[in-house]
Amino acid sequence: MNVFAFSTSRASDWRWRIVDLKGETMEESSASFPTIAQAIAAGAERLQLCIDRDRPPPPQLPWRRRG
Repeated sequence: MNVFAFSTSRASDWRWRIVDLKGETMEESSASFPTIAQAIAAGAERLQLCIDRDRPPPPQLPWRRRG
């Protein structure tokens, strides 16, 4: 997945968009940002949250009793 920033001609602010490898939009910000850098940073943070959420938990090691 990738993060892109875009601006519309109606406004001078920036928003982020997360797209998959096919170019399909997965998520888009409703908030706007004054600079492209801030939009990209916020989108990258959101993408990382999604990646962390979807990552499987680490395997649990079997508990052993020492005696």
